[in-house]
Amino acid sequence: MADNLITTPFGAQTTAAEVLAGIDIVGRRVIVTGGASGIGRETARVLAAAGAEVTIGVRGLAAGSQVAKEIAPASGPGTVHAAMLDLADQASVRSFVEAWQGPLHVLVLNAGVMASPLERTKEGWEMQFATNHLGHFALTTGLHSALTAAHGARVVAVSSVGHVNGDVLFDDINFQQHPYDPWAAYSQSKTANVLFAVEAGRRWASDLIAINALNPGRITSTRLGRHIGDVSNSPASFDPTSTDVSWKNIEQGAATSVLLAASPLVEDVTGRYFEDCNEAGPHRLGVRRGVAAHAVDPHNAGRLWQISLDMLATATTTA
Repeated sequence: MADNLITTPFGAQTTAAEVLAGIDIVGRRVIVTGGASGIGRETARVLAAAGAEVTIGVRGLAAGSQVAKEIAPASGPGTVHAAMLDLADQASVRSFVEAWQGPLHVLVLNAGVMASPLERTKEGWEMQFATNHLGHFALTTGLHSALTAAHGARVVAVSSVGHVNGDVLFDDINFQQHPYDPWAAYSQSKTANVLFAVEAGRRWASDLIAINALNPGRITSTRLGRHIGDVSNSPASFDPTSTDVSWKNIEQGAATSVLLAASPLVEDVTGRYFEDCNEAGPHRLGVRRGVAAHAVDPHNAGRLWQISLDMLATATTTA
């Protein structure tokens, strides 16, 4: 991570609309995964309001199409469309990629699941890792040529402060030997999001593709926390009674995603991790902020990239 951290005039209470106030992104084509609800919906809405052509990737096309109509700007060039995308289904990801035509200027990897009970994909992959990382990895690498064609594309990977709780379990990613723990699985998937940004930032800089990860903060009223029961069984970073980091509303929670997706303040920035609209410093023990050293380790980033390719190759050959 760079010694000189990138700062902006914005902070934890800034809204996504405030980040893009006065900024015109007409002509840019955008994909937001999980754009039918929560901060994904707000991210898509604000980018469309600024003039972008936005496609929201959704698992339910009928409901997603209704959301697209609701958040599309009433006037101006911006538009919102819905397209079927199930990140836990590699066939669905491939279909989405194959259907995409032309350049892609912004890809927001927003969809995710948190602390879910043990579930596996048809390949036998643990569901949180398969959805939060592998699905997005396959989508992004599959759209590489479209991103390159934009001559200055941005990829935004929505991670979480939860990444500080654990590294990727390289010896047992799918919890076949370890007892399954929903929070450990979530933490490794969110660490994987950051490692992906680190490695893609290194590999794709010459293609003029910038990719950064972020912690959106603790957001009220989203479906991400639907699997959480008694918070006393949750890590401190997810305890709603904690005063360490304040809660945000959805408009504030989408701000860092929108900053990385379209603000000129972070032009050409890549391979970094942001929170509260600024680049995060190193995580310190006992503080629920910052980026953990294990999440920006270049060796692990390269290792995860190769493992991800190998897992996807297996899925393709057995499809």
